[in-house]
Amino acid sequence: MHKYIRTISVLLLAAAIVMASHAGRFAGASGWVPISVSQDAAADDLRAFAAVEPIDSHVHAFQSDPGFTAMISGLRLHVLDITVADTQGIYGNLDTELARAKSFVQSSDGHACLCVTFDPFRFQEKDFAGNTVKQLRAEFGVGAVAVKIWKNIGMELKRPDGSYVMPDDPAFAPIYRAIAAENKTLIAHMAEPTSSWKPLDPDNPDYEYYKENPEWHMYLHPDHPRKETILAARDHLLEQNPKLRVVGAHLGSMETDVDEIAERFDRYPNFAVDMAARMEYLMIQPRDKVRNFLIKYQDRVLYATDLEFLNGQSAAEAEKDWRETYTRDWRFLGTDQMLPYRGRQIQGLKLPETVLRRLFHDNAVQWIPGILPSK
Repeated sequence: MHKYIRTISVLLLAAAIVMASHAGRFAGASGWVPISVSQDAAADDLRAFAAVEPIDSHVHAFQSDPGFTAMISGLRLHVLDITVADTQGIYGNLDTELARAKSFVQSSDGHACLCVTFDPFRFQEKDFAGNTVKQLRAEFGVGAVAVKIWKNIGMELKRPDGSYVMPDDPAFAPIYRAIAAENKTLIAHMAEPTSSWKPLDPDNPDYEYYKENPEWHMYLHPDHPRKETILAARDHLLEQNPKLRVVGAHLGSMETDVDEIAERFDRYPNFAVDMAARMEYLMIQPRDKVRNFLIKYQDRVLYATDLEFLNGQSAAEAEKDWRETYTRDWRFLGTDQMLPYRGRQIQGLKLPETVLRRLFHDNAVQWIPGILPSK
């Protein structure tokens, strides 16, 4: 990747940052087993990662720390910090969450920008759409570059008669039109992995998540909408709003088969997906099929992780998690190294340099204008 290396000093800085992290587990509850990684190998992988000036287009960072900011800077990394309208309060109430996200962005030395959201549970209030558009325009005016809608639309939000509100509901139509008119991007997390509608399976990448979060395990809630119903409404949203750029979070919840994603790409030119928290699903599909898909649709897939740096979380632990995730992802996408996964070996894709540049950098710039600071 030497053609992308700008200066030796930046790479030495990136190498220095990762020297402390040489072994460990790959991120989270994904089934990755402990592996031993030499300091030199980790440094080499993160140097290559830094050389493409990576953009992680899906993180949740709600606290600030000088050492953490230095890590991001050393990796030449930019991130999209995404807020979520979650009634369960995982990230705190929406106002608190937004304030913490803004603080992180402001302290990032230009390495982070903001994706805001709105409260869909107010959809029946008088002037809901008008007030929401006014709120979003105010956020755009101070730097927000995107808007997030979450899986609670389609899976939790109801009308008084008990029917579920879908993402293509007319209540949201003026909001989508306003986002498009402002040349901003909609980040859409619609539905969940297919495993949500199936019994728990220890071999599934999301086994631990649904075991710990039964409220989102739809197999236990047969009265909730089916995944197909929610994605059909998402597709209708795309059809109704051809001028609206939509990035489907988490591979657009079509994680089990890249052919399903390709079908949507062919149908909807305003649609892209990010990889956030779904890299394992790409790893367990046939290697050649995934590699060919990423080459063919190299301008429609954004690199993303869903990594977190939450209020009260140890900065050192977050840095370790972020570095190890970026190391794993670079190895899978950028090399042909073997990676262990649930007792088997997965070979990296070793994508062409031009494709890597698109996935890790160019596509975020194209699909989320403003994600990089203006020069």
